[in-house]
Amino acid sequence: MLIARRGAVDVRRGALTQLRAVIVTAPERLRQQRRGLPVGKLLDRCSRLRRGNSASVDEIATRVVLKSLARRVQAATVEADELERELLAHVRALAPSLLDEPGVGPIVAAQLIVSWSHRGRLRSEACFARLAGVAPVPASSGQTQRHRLSRRGDRQLNRALHTIALHRRQHDQATQDYLAARIAAGKSPRDATRLLKRYLARHLHRLLQRTAAEMTRQLIGASLPNTGPADGSPT
Repeated sequence: MLIARRGAVDVRRGALTQLRAVIVTAPERLRQQRRGLPVGKLLDRCSRLRRGNSASVDEIATRVVLKSLARRVQAATVEADELERELLAHVRALAPSLLDEPGVGPIVAAQLIVSWSHRGRLRSEACFARLAGVAPVPASSGQTQRHRLSRRGDRQLNRALHTIALHRRQHDQATQDYLAARIAAGKSPRDATRLLKRYLARHLHRLLQRTAAEMTRQLIGASLPNTGPADGSPT
């Protein structure tokens, strides 16, 4: 489902880029009427274009192209939104506590679940960090001791953690205090961000592990037979 939504988003982005490029080279009248419009109004106007009986051959061709591209963007937007709603429903069923985390929306949460997969796939939170490409890699030189982030691993998971880190850095006071403390201790802003991503990997892995354990207990409890008296009388 994530792949399908990503494909719809790519189609939307590509078609919108093409539409704007066509407007740049469109006949003067079409260009002036649509230049600088917000995306919503631009798509609405382009999707309702008609061929026009008095238009030139070039203008008719441009109108057809703009209408086709605008409707492609709209269709891809509807598809992406529908898939996002489906992903949200799945996340709420599998790991609803993820959505309570700052910076974690349905798309990021779904990516975390997909990459984590199931309890037992990764033996520790360190493995999860390695998979995400946020485990520290030694990059020392001479007497300078430092680390850097890995460029390997699951890059979609890495992107999800990066999205969370960006959101928390801007909107979460606890995260801002954490980064400020690391920088005050002598870390560079980049190293402080690396430490934040490593913390996020550890925290989210533990959260997913706890959620899976709780769901397992609930399933086991629901499947246990009723051992009370058959006639329903109290014991």
